[in-house]
Amino acid sequence: MAGEGTAEGKEGPKLPQKRYFRQRAHVNVFNDMNFDYPERPSAQDWSAYYPTYFRPSAHSDAKRPSSPSGTHSQAKRGPAAAAETLAAAEPAKVEFADIGCGYGGLLVALAPLYPNTLMVGMEIRTKLVNYLQQRIEALREFQHEMLAKQTEGNAVEWVDVQAKLNREIAALAEPQAADQEELHDNGETERLVPGHYENIASMRINCQKYLPNFFEKGQLSKIFVLFADPHFKRRKHKARIITTTLLAEYAYVMKVGGVFYMITDVKDLYDWSVKHLDAFPLFERIPDEELEHDPAVPCVVNSTEEGKKVARNKGSKYLACYRRIEDPAEQSPPS
Repeated sequence: MAGEGTAEGKEGPKLPQKRYFRQRAHVNVFNDMNFDYPERPSAQDWSAYYPTYFRPSAHSDAKRPSSPSGTHSQAKRGPAAAAETLAAAEPAKVEFADIGCGYGGLLVALAPLYPNTLMVGMEIRTKLVNYLQQRIEALREFQHEMLAKQTEGNAVEWVDVQAKLNREIAALAEPQAADQEELHDNGETERLVPGHYENIASMRINCQKYLPNFFEKGQLSKIFVLFADPHFKRRKHKARIITTTLLAEYAYVMKVGGVFYMITDVKDLYDWSVKHLDAFPLFERIPDEELEHDPAVPCVVNSTEEGKKVARNKGSKYLACYRRIEDPAEQSPPS
C-alpha cells in the first residue's frame, strides 16, 4: 500500500506500520455511531471482503480489496478452485468471527491453518480496521507476486505453517527491544501460504448491536473473544462483551458443536465470563485435555498482539472454551 502508514522500501506491496494507526482502547459501545450493516444476513455483500469467493453484487458500490487473480489465487487453496467455489450451488459463508479483532494477529495466524474457511474480524475502532484491511491486502499482494514467479518457472518455497507458529511462540520468551515494532511475525511475505490470505477480512461494526444482521442462525462454527476490554468499573460492566443478552445472540448465530473461545489476562473478567457462560444453557465447558488437540488454541493464546505483550511481560492468561450444545426446545420428538 502506498502512501503514509506503509513501510519504506522497494516498490510493490508494503505492509502498514502500526504506529500510524494507534487509537485509544476504550470506546463507548452505547454511543450512536454510523455503521454500514445489512437489514438481514442474506443482504450482506461479501464480495468486497472476499473477492476470490464472491461475485460482486449488482448493486454493490464497495471498493474490492486487491486480490490475486486468475489461476494464481487458486493454487493450494484447497481441493476446490476459486471458479468452482463461485459456481457452486452452496455459496461460501463466513464461519469464524473474531469479535474485537484489534490488529488482526489471530486472523493472520489462523488463515493458513484453515485455508478454505472464511473468517472475519469485527472491530469498532476505525483505525484498527483500516490497519488490518491494509495488512491483509498487502499480504495478498505478496502472495500474488510469489505465485506469479512460480508460474514463470521460478522456485518458490511454501511455508511450514505449524513450524512457523512454533517458532513464533518460542520467540515470545526472548526479550524485545523497546523500539522494536512487533507487527508482521505471523504474516508471510517471503513464502507461499495455503489460502494466500484470501479467506480473511476485517470490518468496522459494533457487534453488541448488529451481530445478527450479518450471520444466519447456526452459521458460525467458531467465535473468538480475546483480551476484551475489562470495563473495571461496576457501572461499566453492562458494556462487557460477555453478558447473558449477548450470549443469547452468540448462541443464535453459532451452529451446534461450534466453539466459543474466551481468553483474558484479567482474572476478574475471566471469573465474570465463566460465571455467565456456565449459567447459560446452550454452552458447555470444554475440558482442558480436549483443547490440547484443537489447532486453534495455540493461536488464541499466543498470536494476538495483546497476547504477545502479556507473554513478554510474563503475565497470566486465563482461557476458557465452550461448545454450543443443542437447544432442548428444538430437538425433534422421538418417533
